[in-house]
Amino acid sequence: PLQLLEIIRKEDVVLRAILTTHHHWDHARGNEELARLLPGLQVFGADERIGALTHRVSHGQELSFGAIRVRCLFTPCHTSGHMCYFMWEDDSPNAPALFSGDTLFVGGCGQFFEGTAEQMHTNLTQVLGTLPKDTKVFCGHECTVRNLKFALKVEPENEVVKEKLAWARRRDDEDLPTVPSTLEEEFLYNPFLRLTEEAVQRFTGRTDPVEVLRALRSHRDNFKKPKERPNPQAMLAFDWGLFGPLLEKK
Repeated sequence: PLQLLEIIRKEDVVLRAILTTHHHWDHARGNEELARLLPGLQVFGADERIGALTHRVSHGQELSFGAIRVRCLFTPCHTSGHMCYFMWEDDSPNAPALFSGDTLFVGGCGQFFEGTAEQMHTNLTQVLGTLPKDTKVFCGHECTVRNLKFALKVEPENEVVKEKLAWARRRDDEDLPTVPSTLEEEFLYNPFLRLTEEAVQRFTGRTDPVEVLRALRSHRDNFKKPKERPNPQAMLAFDWGLFGPLLEKK
């Protein structure tokens, strides 16, 4: 929260509301502290488990913050109360934005912690997949490289996946974000949005879209973890001997 407040101070803006996708600590843990520091702060969400919640929203509900308009899109599965937020400005040349939390990632989708493959299929095909194709997708985590490694395993001949993975690796090496993508791009390389493609069905051994999705998620859950890369700052500190006093034997 303190880092966020410093950014707000530098940008000379006022924080009046928080849109929370779901209750998990890595998405909502700062709510209580921010609400304490900023009396009157509004916290929107669809799950009573969200900290400092003041406004519970429902599917299709629209909110306005100045010129910014927000449509709440209920996407239960990762959690039973997961809400995505679709944002746009009327008469603006800028593309709309989707804050998809842990439902849709660049090259992947969220785990089914509190829901089913049927629910996620509805989320991806009917709720999010029908948004304008130029929509910018701002997801909740930077796991693009690993997602695309899995996508390449699913579709080893997909040239778009190969190109996107190479790009994501370069961004990762330079410590630059891979988010956002666009919805149009996701349909080209995200296997969870390509359930009717022959290669994806062949990989899963299924043809029914829901069963393809269920099998894909199971394979993704068991996909090998990437090797941990040493933190470059920590390695530099070791080279400089800064950890020496801490490593001395008693």
